[in-house]
Amino acid sequence: MKKIFLYCVFAVTALFGAAAQDNVIDRVEWVVGDKAILRSDVEAAIKAWLTRGMKFQGDPYCVVSEELAVQQLFLHQALLDSIEVNESYILQTVDEHMDYAMQMLGSKEKMEEYFRMTSSEIREMYYEMEYNNYMMASMKQNLMGGIKVSPALVRRYVNNLSQDSIPFIPSQVEVQIITLEPEIDAEEIDRVKSELREYTERVNSGETSFSTLALFYSEDEGSARRGGELDFMSRAEFDPEFASVAFNLTDPNKVSKIVQSEYGFHIIQLMEKRGDKIKVRHILRKPRVSSDNVKDMMLKLDTIANDIRKDTISFELAAQILSDDKDTRNNHGLMVNRATSSSRFQMQDLPVDVARVVDGMEVGEVSAPFTMRLPDDRVVCAIVKLKARIDGHKANLRDDYEVLRELYLAKMSEEKIMDWIKEKQKTTYVRINGDNRDCEFKYPGWVFYEDNK
Repeated sequence: MKKIFLYCVFAVTALFGAAAQDNVIDRVEWVVGDKAILRSDVEAAIKAWLTRGMKFQGDPYCVVSEELAVQQLFLHQALLDSIEVNESYILQTVDEHMDYAMQMLGSKEKMEEYFRMTSSEIREMYYEMEYNNYMMASMKQNLMGGIKVSPALVRRYVNNLSQDSIPFIPSQVEVQIITLEPEIDAEEIDRVKSELREYTERVNSGETSFSTLALFYSEDEGSARRGGELDFMSRAEFDPEFASVAFNLTDPNKVSKIVQSEYGFHIIQLMEKRGDKIKVRHILRKPRVSSDNVKDMMLKLDTIANDIRKDTISFELAAQILSDDKDTRNNHGLMVNRATSSSRFQMQDLPVDVARVVDGMEVGEVSAPFTMRLPDDRVVCAIVKLKARIDGHKANLRDDYEVLRELYLAKMSEEKIMDWIKEKQKTTYVRINGDNRDCEFKYPGWVFYEDNK
């Protein structure tokens, strides 16, 4: 909860700093290192927090201003430690923020009106926010690196917990899956390629721009809104087939040949090269699977499911030799929860199409074939087996060691961060406006100065 709180305060401050109320008389509320926190910063964060329906545990001015100060302690130390930043991760997160803002506000124009900034300025604002947030997270990770953890330490910690403090584990399931991807007809592939060739001709003839065509026709929704533009990326960050074509482009005025990736078919236009990274535009078109091919694959899966039920073949072996799901076929078809690196899922964490089928199944039962849509929009056919169902219960070391281990780490992390902040209060230049003297701060030891201007 505290991690979420810190992030939200930081995020909303960056997002709404420009939207602070006009009637606020600015003054310095805090100084942390060489960074001044203004009253308008605090006002903006409070306003944004309220718009998200979040509640304050205490006086909003006190709570928010202290969290902003703690944030600056981490950023200041991260700069001193020369924390390296994962540029591609930040750019991807910026894209997600931009897409979400446009979706929530209705359009690019409404977003610009709301923030009172141009789209480029909003992107720069998001970039700074994510850059600083990444540095903070990295700094915290460095602090956590020295925490010792072992089964004995976890056991001792759990044994000292009151019953009310032991978490309740909701019902969970373990699911095995086999997927088969229906073939796409050659005629459909030819249709998509023909569309892309037409787009290339229209760009080369000067009839229209690549970015306009991407905006209207590309099926990569994230980049289509920006005229097909992708941020600077290295070769390793692209699909291999896409990268081999993109990195061989030399003329920004030309359009690449058609390239196939796991997502579909693309044409690409070079924008800029910078060291070992490139910036390109692309148009993605996805061929569609025919209903007849889906029916054929469903029949094939129905046969496989019946063979499993008759013990002609085990689910595990069928997954290994037949499944198209590269993430599970070498794991006996067992699905893994990426959020926890565990094979256990709460129902709401399963893919929607899988959860719908598993909900009414018995342990050991193999489902009828069904279709599911993958995150990249491909349609596949699947069968699942409910391997286990674990009823809700109080966490115990035998069944839920990883959960209790994370609880122990969270407690140790909280204590280490508290100790670190207390030490930094002594060694970092921090001053607080005397008007905040009556605040009940989470961290004692802040130094006050008088400034009523």
